[in-house]
Amino acid sequence: MPRIIAIGDVHGCADEFEELLEALELGPKDRVIQLGDLINRGPDSHRCIELARQYRVESILGNHELRLLNARNQNKPGLLKDYDLPTIRQLSADDWTYLQGMPKFIYDAASETVLVHGGFLPGSPWQTQDVELITRIQVIDKKGRPAKRSDAPDAPPWADSWPGKPFVIYGHTPRPKVLERPGSIGIDTGCVYGGHLTAYCLNDQSLTEVRAQKAYAHSKRLPDPV
Repeated sequence: MPRIIAIGDVHGCADEFEELLEALELGPKDRVIQLGDLINRGPDSHRCIELARQYRVESILGNHELRLLNARNQNKPGLLKDYDLPTIRQLSADDWTYLQGMPKFIYDAASETVLVHGGFLPGSPWQTQDVELITRIQVIDKKGRPAKRSDAPDAPPWADSWPGKPFVIYGHTPRPKVLERPGSIGIDTGCVYGGHLTAYCLNDQSLTEVRAQKAYAHSKRLPDPV
């Protein structure tokens, strides 16, 4: 039976991405969906996109891709961060085409599951939520607004109040371990920070992980390495 497999934030960690793809022993009909932030922070964003094309991986738009695309499409280099610049120097024309083709989410009707980078704000229709929100949300602040953990460090994850239907598979918020809730699972396990790169199989709810070869970046919220 063909599998649907989600992969968390890669962040330019090409060696770990390739190791995980090989460990999955993919069949010709398996569908692999990477949850965004395929690029940036790690050492080889170009090769990550090459691997995604080679293995027929579908990648969802993450906040890192969104920022680079906005800067390029709107001719606003001021949007870029320092660590975006090495990535941009690596990217080929084909790489930019791949980034431009990323959807903001993927919905699987058969399993009533949506795959997205950041998440959704509970209480409003998920299908129409803004791309800036769904690529960036981590927590819900005291006023019920979507926020980053750094801006509302005591706020609960959005997933704590997500009712399910659809079930959500997401990345974006790095943690030492996956975060499972009745209506969601978060699988960003901080590969670029020295943690793991995690894949989740929707068919049997199994996890496959590979350990990062090193910590390529530092996180203020996670141990170093994870």
